[in-house]
Amino acid sequence: MDAIVRGLAVYLFLLILFRIAGRRTLGSITNFDFVLLLIISEATQNTMIGNDYSVTNGFLVILTLVGLDIAMSYLKQQFPAMERYLDGLPLILVDQGRPLKELMHRARVDEQDILAAAREKHGLERIEQIKYAILETNGMISIVPKTG
Repeated sequence: MDAIVRGLAVYLFLLILFRIAGRRTLGSITNFDFVLLLIISEATQNTMIGNDYSVTNGFLVILTLVGLDIAMSYLKQQFPAMERYLDGLPLILVDQGRPLKELMHRARVDEQDILAAAREKHGLERIEQIKYAILETNGMISIVPKTG
């Protein structure tokens, strides 16, 4: 029972932590982010397993985490408001070639991030060529180029 409670507590803690950290954190991972993720995973493993290194305890923790993930997915399907709260909504960062600085600051995205996505996806060179830049719920930036 201890493994289930530990798994539940760590799952909920990480869910809240990464929701607070924001989408951009998960959308593009740097070397530093990767190292941090490895450290977090080691600390998480130690927290969930405790002193019981048995296969049974490991299976129980895995089952708890996968079960929670399935339950959260089911709840988000049944209650759309919960999905908006947990995953957030897409956020418009550029509107008709105009950067929305306050929203960009809040999402921790700068013009260089947007221009990188614009170059990569559409070969655009200037912010004025972008009709909309949208920070998606998965942390990626979608670009809608201006036509004409």
